[in-house]
Amino acid sequence: MAPSRATRGTRARRSSPRRRSAFAALTIAVLGVLLPGTAYLVARRTKLGSTLIVLSLALYGGAAYVGLRKRDAVISWALNPSVLNWMIIGLAAVALVWVVVLVTSYKMLRPLTVGPGSRMLGALVIGVLCFAMTVSTATGAQTLMAQRNLVTKVFGGDESKSQTRPTITPKKDIWQQLPRLNILLLGADDGEGRGGTRTDTVMVASIDTKTGNTSLISLTRNFMRMPFPEDSPLHKIYPTGFWDPNDPKEQPEFYLDAMYRNIPRLHPGILGPSDNEGADILKVSVGEALGLQIHYYVQINLAGFAQLVEALGGITVNINYPVPVGGNDDKKIPPSRYLEPGPNRQLNGTDALWFARGRYKVPTADLARQARQRCTIKAIVERATPQNVLTNYDAIAKAGEQLIRTDIPRNQLGAFAALGARVKTAKITNVDLDKKKNFPTGKNPNYAGMREIVAQALNPVRRTTTAPRKTTTVPPSTAAQPKTTTKPAADDLTSACAYNPGMPG
Repeated sequence: MAPSRATRGTRARRSSPRRRSAFAALTIAVLGVLLPGTAYLVARRTKLGSTLIVLSLALYGGAAYVGLRKRDAVISWALNPSVLNWMIIGLAAVALVWVVVLVTSYKMLRPLTVGPGSRMLGALVIGVLCFAMTVSTATGAQTLMAQRNLVTKVFGGDESKSQTRPTITPKKDIWQQLPRLNILLLGADDGEGRGGTRTDTVMVASIDTKTGNTSLISLTRNFMRMPFPEDSPLHKIYPTGFWDPNDPKEQPEFYLDAMYRNIPRLHPGILGPSDNEGADILKVSVGEALGLQIHYYVQINLAGFAQLVEALGGITVNINYPVPVGGNDDKKIPPSRYLEPGPNRQLNGTDALWFARGRYKVPTADLARQARQRCTIKAIVERATPQNVLTNYDAIAKAGEQLIRTDIPRNQLGAFAALGARVKTAKITNVDLDKKKNFPTGKNPNYAGMREIVAQALNPVRRTTTAPRKTTTVPPSTAAQPKTTTKPAADDLTSACAYNPGMPG
């Protein structure tokens, strides 16, 4: 019986000589990587080629649509460990298909009779391309794994414990529930000789979640008598604030920067189950001192802060006076060197750390350091462009795992990422708590006056016609509290961080 027409056609196609050159076959196979399936069409594998082209176009189109129209969804996926696992698997599968298509395309297209030189060249080019695709896939998978590790290690899931976080209704927009977000920023130093962790940097970032405009409020590390709300169990123990009323001397163990380590040690579990008792206690106390509800905290280990700056490729700041690197005022140990003044100074991680914390014999040392810390935050925000973050993401993620603690829930990260994009392009200001009137020293700060300033700075349309929030600190009868003006005290950080040579005063 005579063979069928389809069988004769298949045999003829397979037995016919491939008349294109080895170079042409290699070129078509390589270009076919851009749109998998096109090389199959040239090789007359119509059904397979058409199927691959349709799938490729669908994949490209879906990726473009999601990237352009569903950016919030992409952010949410990138912050979901389960989705990240599927992304890694999907990336590996796509890369495998691409390699198979490239190899089989070249095998179908290359001439049946070809010299050893051409054969070796073709194999070399195809091998190099396969290797490049494998490396790219491995790099992408490594980035996704770094992101997954960062999310799981830094941000808490359902199992995390905190008694000070706000209650968020899952089905409602988080920023409708929190029109103003208050985040406590802690710089923790557990270095040698500290006897435990001290929070030398205590700052509140108050963010208008609609506009992204951010106000930074810095508290001085040697504040005493830090208050607690009347409904807090800590208020029963310290009704006049965190200090010892029986000791008239300076009380470093009752400073603001000592609360993080001392209160959990003296009263463990007083606020209930917590992943970070010190941070929860500071949220409650700082919120009472400033008249704010502190929603979340972000704690950075200053000893490793340099790693984060290095991962970003350094920062650029204006240095208005020599900033000491090291040194100890109490022990009369001079600094090893100084950061020299100058505009647009490029700082590496180590120098950025000392720019933020150097204080040896600097006039108004704590206030000057607070000002530089705000400028450091501004510089980091400016440096963290999408291109820079993506380029250095593995290093940033690894640094973040070691440096950052927070009680921001994992399931809210998408909303926080979108808010972060608004903050980056919005205005950042400083709220001046007015040292001359409110805390000439740290022994007995006027928290009522500070609350009044904060309220006016964050809500400037509201004039103070009502009584200020009641303070829980009862000062000694001999301590006269200064009066405080009620005008807003917000300074533009662009001006505050500009190059204006001269010592602080």
